[in-house]
Amino acid sequence: MWFIRDGCGIACAVVTWMLVFYADFVVLLVMLVPSRDYVYSVINGTLFNTLAFLALASHFRAMLTDPGAVPKGNATKEFIESLQLKPGQVVYKCPKCCSIKPDRAHHCSVCKRCIRKMDHHCPWVNNCVGENNQKYFVLFTMYIALISLHALIMVGFHFLYCFEEDWTKCSSFSPPTTVILLILLCFEALLFLIFTSVMFGTQVHSICTDETGIERLKNQKPTWEKISGWEGMKLAFGGAFSLGWFNPFSNLNCQSPAPAEAVAGAPASEIMTQEEIEQFLARDVAIQMLHE
Repeated sequence: MWFIRDGCGIACAVVTWMLVFYADFVVLLVMLVPSRDYVYSVINGTLFNTLAFLALASHFRAMLTDPGAVPKGNATKEFIESLQLKPGQVVYKCPKCCSIKPDRAHHCSVCKRCIRKMDHHCPWVNNCVGENNQKYFVLFTMYIALISLHALIMVGFHFLYCFEEDWTKCSSFSPPTTVILLILLCFEALLFLIFTSVMFGTQVHSICTDETGIERLKNQKPTWEKISGWEGMKLAFGGAFSLGWFNPFSNLNCQSPAPAEAVAGAPASEIMTQEEIEQFLARDVAIQMLHE
């Protein structure tokens, strides 16, 4: 199982779950249970808890899914020979984790690994956002934004209800406690609505433009053939559009080929002979030290 042992990341992940549980506590026990409208309580309680469950499931998958880590310490002569490099083709070695670095991979100092199509390291999910878990991160930000918006709307209606009715009848708690709990939830929901909405938009934009956050930050000129926005979405979410796109329990089945697989499929006339590989390695051309 993939899990990053980072104290800051673990603390942020725990805080994330606690904030969702706090929101659920206020929504259920402060607003919905005391409500006289049974249908209103059931509909909103079911909707909120469903979205909260999907948000936490997405967070769980984003945190425990390998984001696309490159095998550590594979920069050996035997492995390079097994790649069957084309004449003139070069591969890059990461000096930090001693691995062959594929194109568009970047080294993460927290994960201590090179990550394929690394967008950024997110402490809130205690993991990198990369090729294999970007879908779950996008779903996490989307569902958190939705429950934040839902909570804000319910807080607004509940305040109006309490102003119209007696404060002692609109909540199971005392009026001062009710006000404090609602204000805290309102502040939390507004903060996370803004934050996750921005992150969601940024991630979708990165997928549609086929450019990661790091590549955009470095203003890196694309050396790869960019794919269209819709094709990028299908690649990131695991196939053609379906309800599976919104399911954090579905696995990705539309992955891009690994560099070794792509090279192995090259025509035989373009693959170097054993003697050429030995000369290539001896000249120290095949491995170039690439410092982040």
